[in-house]
Amino acid sequence: QAQLVESGGGLVQPGGSLRLTCAASGSAFKIYVMGWYRQAPGKQRELVAGITRGGTPNYANFVKGRFTISRDNAKKTVYLQMNSLQPNDTAVYYCNTYPAGPGLWGQGTQVTVSS
Repeated sequence: QAQLVESGGGLVQPGGSLRLTCAASGSAFKIYVMGWYRQAPGKQRELVAGITRGGTPNYANFVKGRFTISRDNAKKTVYLQMNSLQPNDTAVYYCNTYPAGPGLWGQGTQVTVSS
């Protein structure tokens, strides 16, 4: 059964950067469109960025120009480089397929942006 494990979160000051990593198990990883999602306290989970099998990215308007999604199919890994972080980027970040597979949600990784 496929599993997704997120890492790389932490506490960062406004304007700072973090790089999140999503490690996937399962042989079918390379065929899936993958996405990074986030859920802030009291809010619904939302899509942050997606990336096709071939590496074409797509971004939510609120992260365009600041975040970069990438993938390494050989390593079964998806990355999210986050620059110019702001307090409203504070959330738990998850990776999943796109559309999201209900059984694939992991623990996520907490990102806190605060001075």
